[in-house]
Amino acid sequence: MARKKLWGGRFSSDEDPLFAQFNDSLPFDRELLEADIEGSLAYARALERAGIFSPAERARVEKGLRAVWKEAVRDPEAVLRSGAEDVHSYVEQALHAHAGTLALKLHTGRSRNDQVATDLRLHLKRKETGIARELDRLLETVADLAERHPDVVIPGYTHLQRAQPVLFAHYLLAYGEMFLRDRDRLREALRRIDVSPLGSGALSGTVYPVDRKALAADLGFASASHNSMDAVADRDFVLDFLFFASVLMVHLSRLAEDFILYNSSEFAFVQMDDSVSSGSSLMPQKKNPDALELVRGKTGRVFGHLVGMLTVLKGLPMTYNKDLQEDKEGLFDAVRTVDACIRMVRRVLEKVLIQPDRMREAAVHGHLNATELADYLVARGLPFREAHGLVGKIVMRASELGIPLEELPLREYQSFSPRFEAGVHAALGLERTVARRKEPGGTAPASVRKALGAFRRRIRS
Repeated sequence: MARKKLWGGRFSSDEDPLFAQFNDSLPFDRELLEADIEGSLAYARALERAGIFSPAERARVEKGLRAVWKEAVRDPEAVLRSGAEDVHSYVEQALHAHAGTLALKLHTGRSRNDQVATDLRLHLKRKETGIARELDRLLETVADLAERHPDVVIPGYTHLQRAQPVLFAHYLLAYGEMFLRDRDRLREALRRIDVSPLGSGALSGTVYPVDRKALAADLGFASASHNSMDAVADRDFVLDFLFFASVLMVHLSRLAEDFILYNSSEFAFVQMDDSVSSGSSLMPQKKNPDALELVRGKTGRVFGHLVGMLTVLKGLPMTYNKDLQEDKEGLFDAVRTVDACIRMVRRVLEKVLIQPDRMREAAVHGHLNATELADYLVARGLPFREAHGLVGKIVMRASELGIPLEELPLREYQSFSPRFEAGVHAALGLERTVARRKEPGGTAPASVRKALGAFRRRIRS
């Protein structure tokens, strides 16, 4: 028997079963069930205010909708077994069993076009709020880790070559800055999503006296949309989230890459906890950083969802088109992926074991204080470019002798320039090199302590 459709009146034949399967969205848009019921509850109240529902009718519809939700919570698979085309069809069908023809009356002045746009905003707004909380927890974890290791020195890298020594806390706060920017992007996405399309109808608005501002407020939106055509066609809020998610995943992936390298025996700066690592099915000695490798790997799929949604939207004529059914599966997956990756990175950072001695050893070797030596000459009147060239030659000599710059004999220094004095070695010590970068934003301990305090305040702002 052909199933009942919301739109079948002008059709003289049943739909092709292959088309029905191709067209149906219930297998994935059932995730919007709670939002659809929430929107329907608010719309029933709006219809009562408009005089279309009596108070008794509204109460009966409301009771029925709450029963539909309870049934779905009790038996989630019942939604799929219903054979409905989409989540909206399911709710109307299930409500009919509780409220009779009032389920059909509830659709007065409402289209699936404004309904799904509202559902998706409600759903995503709730998910974004949850992800914002997880980001705050990640930021606190970064601050905690930095606070536990205030004096640990690590090589800073450019081109994956040892460059200059920095505090490990300073390095961590660099990622903290990235995550704060991510949170700003998410907050902006939350601001823009906070608009209700409900009451826009299919595309031209509604003829019924629905108080759209009151309806928006009832649903917890800051405002109602200004243009009915834009309201049903707009998916910028999906792009906003996917862009935020993609940039956040860039940052999580970069941190993951660092810690994968630092966890390797070649670096041995950190050791990942057994609880977030895995082994090899063949090699008994292996301990693999799979948690972070998965974060790095999942980044690509989030990028793909952003590109996919941009591509769906780029050629759509106004207003609603069925192409927009493709806005959900990638979005839902991105939401789950981002949430899981934030939690996983936080867990790794909470449990990671730092190896300060190994970090310091790496910072001492490799002539990371060469810039400090050039600054020493600048302080004695040599132009920086000349000092740079001269220090390059001195580094070559120290490399030939196989010793760090701070152990190169004074006579060697003075063979390059009489500007070198007996205090040159003291100027090259690791702690002094780090401590001299004391301007705001620098790696000096005093600067990093201030930055960490300010970072904590910004997390909580």
